[in-house]
Order: sequence, then C-alpha cells, then structure tokens
Amino acid sequence: MVSQVEPSQSLTLRGPSSVVPRSSRHRRHGRSHAGGTSFVPQNEFPVFSHTGDVEILVKAGSHTNRYLLHKIILSQCSGFFEASTSQEWSQSAGGGGELARLGEDSGSESARRSEVKKKWRYELDPGADQNDIPMLVKKEGSHSLFGSNDGPPPVRNKPPSSNPSFFRSVANLSLSAPTHAPAPLSHEDQDLLNDYDNLFRIFYNYPPTLDPIDIAIAYVQCKSLLTLADLYDALAVVGPRIDHHLLQFQSRLWKQIAKYPSSYLRIGYLSQSKTIFQEALIHVVGAWPVGERHIRHQLPDTVLDIIEDKVEDLSDLVGKIEGRLFRLTLLTPRGERVGPQNSYIDWLAVSLFRQWLAEATSPPPTPPAPRSRSGNGHHTRNNTVQVPNTNTTIQQYSPLPAPSDISTNAPNPNLGRVFRIIGSLPSTYLPHEECKRFLKLSPDIYSRESLKKFEKRLDELKGLAREIVRPLMRCSLLGSGEGVNYLVCTKVGERDFPWSE
Repeated sequence: MVSQVEPSQSLTLRGPSSVVPRSSRHRRHGRSHAGGTSFVPQNEFPVFSHTGDVEILVKAGSHTNRYLLHKIILSQCSGFFEASTSQEWSQSAGGGGELARLGEDSGSESARRSEVKKKWRYELDPGADQNDIPMLVKKEGSHSLFGSNDGPPPVRNKPPSSNPSFFRSVANLSLSAPTHAPAPLSHEDQDLLNDYDNLFRIFYNYPPTLDPIDIAIAYVQCKSLLTLADLYDALAVVGPRIDHHLLQFQSRLWKQIAKYPSSYLRIGYLSQSKTIFQEALIHVVGAWPVGERHIRHQLPDTVLDIIEDKVEDLSDLVGKIEGRLFRLTLLTPRGERVGPQNSYIDWLAVSLFRQWLAEATSPPPTPPAPRSRSGNGHHTRNNTVQVPNTNTTIQQYSPLPAPSDISTNAPNPNLGRVFRIIGSLPSTYLPHEECKRFLKLSPDIYSRESLKKFEKRLDELKGLAREIVRPLMRCSLLGSGEGVNYLVCTKVGERDFPWSE
C-alpha cells in the first residue's frame, strides 16, 4: 500500500460572515473554495499522521511504500524494532537521533502543550549485491518525518487570506502537469512489497493478504513471510497467522505435507504450528533418511535431534516386531511346535512364510564376482565389486520390489510396505497359485486335500502375523496416509515440539 508524503495541516478558507449565511456555512462545512473536500490528514494504517512516530520507507523498483507507525506497537511485535529504538541502541550509535516537535494549529490545546518526541526513520537497504538480503536500516539525522527539513513546518496563528487567482493558478498547474506512469514492477519486487505490507498488517491485527484458493501459492507466500518475520524477530506474532491460514486448506494441506514433508516441517517450526509440525514430522521419520540433507541445512540441530530420536524409537519397535515375525510358528494338537518329524505340511507352511518374509525385508544378495582366465589357464576372481541391481525383484513368491540400500541407523522404508501387506487381508500375499506351485515341488505329498490343509494352516499363520504388526499399522496422521509405503505410526507428544522446551 503506497502512501505519499502528506502536509502537516490542512488549509481552510473562510469567507466573510456577511456574505456567507450561517446555514450555508453549516451545509458547506468541510468543503474548500477550490471545489473539493478539504484535506484531512490520515490517521489510520498505514499512515498515522497524528500519532505515528516511526517512518518506514520500503522501496522496490520504482515503487515506494511509506508507513508511519508507532514505536510501541513495533517494539511489542518485533525484537528488531525493540532493540533499534531503545535508548541503549541510540547511545551506542553515537547520538540521540533527531527531535521533532509535534504541532498542528497553534490555537489548539495540543499545540499549546507541544510535546517533544523522539522520531525514528527506516529505509530498506537492498544491499551491495544480489546475494545480500534487503534489510531496513535506521537513518539518523538525515530526514525528518515531515520531509527533508530538520524540523516541522512553521505553524501559523491564522490561515492566510483568500486569493482566488492564486488557487486558480494552482488548479491549472496541477491539471497541466505531465503524469508519468511508473515502470511495472517485477515479480520479485512485488513480492517484497507484499511481504513487508503483510508483516506490518499483522502487527496491527489486520489479516495478511495470502492466497485462499491455491495452496501451492499460499505456501510460497507463507514461507517468504515467515522468513521475513524471522529476520526481524517477529515469529511469535506472525506464526499464528500463518498457522491459521494454512489450516483452512484441511485435506489439501495434508496431501501437500505428504508430498513435501521436509519443507512443511520448516514451515511448522517457524510458525510454531503444532499441527503442521507434527504432521510433517511423522512423514519425515517414516521416510528417513529421505530429505535429511535438506533438513540439516534448513533447520536447527534441536529439530534434527528430535527426528533422530524418533527414528531410533521407530527402528527399535520395528526390530522387535520383525523378530517376533521370524519366530512365529504353528503348534500341533499336542501343543508342540511343528517340525518335519511331527507335521511336515504345517512345517512347510511355516517355512514358506519365513522365506517370503526374509526375502521381502532384505536387500538382494551381492552376486559373486565373475571369474577370468589367467595366462596360465587358471581361473582367477575379478577384484571389481559388483553393485547389486536394486530394481530387480527380491523373492520368488511375491512381487515386492527390492528395498533401497540406505543407512543402517534408520528402518528400511520398504518395511512399511511389507508390514502393510502383512497387516491386510491374508489373500494379499502368498495367494492360492503360489501355494500350489510351492507344494508341487514335493510331488509325493501333493494332493487337493494336502493343498487345502496347507493353505488353511498358512492362513492361520498370516492371522497371527497380522496381530503382531498391528502396532505398526496405527496411523498417527491427520490425513489418511494413503499412498505412502513407509510407517506413519510415530507418536508426537508435547515435549517433542522444540519451542516448548
């Protein structure tokens, strides 16, 4: 919002009382001889002409936004303004700044009690090069709030006498003065002006101008505004506004967080949004170490410590459940564990399940190095290490893809998909055709009756496995969690928010 420098007082013209009747004066109150309404100084956001004591000029390209605001409000909302307008700052800067006298009409009561008040002026410094971040810089002793003079304009005891020819000349001059359209703003300059305007609007409890429809645009605007608020130590005031605006998107917000969890984790951290931070943290922990590099560069170590603690907890839980799955077995009617001696078909069902689980949760084995023939006719091993192809299938009985080769400090993200399959219906994996093909490997025992018994016992085993993985199937997200292959069961408590410490 651009405002121009305004005169400190309006010019009111009065005609002789014998010429202008009382009723006519009453009807024409507030109108000038020039034919328009008399000028009333603005005293509302963004220019508080009567009470403002901090002038801020934000220039971007050919446009300049002017604000005349209050020190007390700026200091309450921003640590930057609280420090830069303090007495300690002024003394360390080597001067007390300018003193400007407030005064309107000398006949008014406020003018008779003219109070000397401290004034501050800030201008946006673009920096020496493009890599510098534009920053408001305090100007000492250069310009006053009223223009280029060192003090306020002179105060007259009475308005000047009427001069119709003078006003006609001024009116004709204003009509004939050439107007030059300002150069169009670039997107970067317009965004900069919008960010500062939104910042000061929030300070004065006005809603920021953010996109209410397109969440992708709203994310960019919120991210830029939070970065600016962080620069001026105003996150405590700006953060709740960002939180309120983004949460209005509801289901669309949850989908965006699932796509870009590390980016929204930073948004949640800066805005101190428990909802956004928790949602993004669950995704980040489940997919870890995906996005680790971005998080290490964008967030402080306190957030990284929280992530690593949650990853370790999840890894411990996965290890315990995985161990229980591999120890899972069936019992005979006598309560004994099945084996090849007491129940061969049941033991085959357990063996098939364990084989499937091992191959589904393990990376493919490294193929042996090829042999090469030496000069003396003997075969020698090639010392070149063969990197396994992680895109090949990893088991004979299931179409699961091979897990990626990732850090051993985090649970394999592919395990999330494996456990989801185990936690679903029994027919999801190791179906009838796979069981039939497996049992046919032993022709001497294969029959319809043996296949039916084999599948029944395997379904019992799948049911037990389903109960074991139930803790990992819990979804702690506000969204549905559909379409993700990693685990989203991480619990986030009050102590897991870094700003609560």
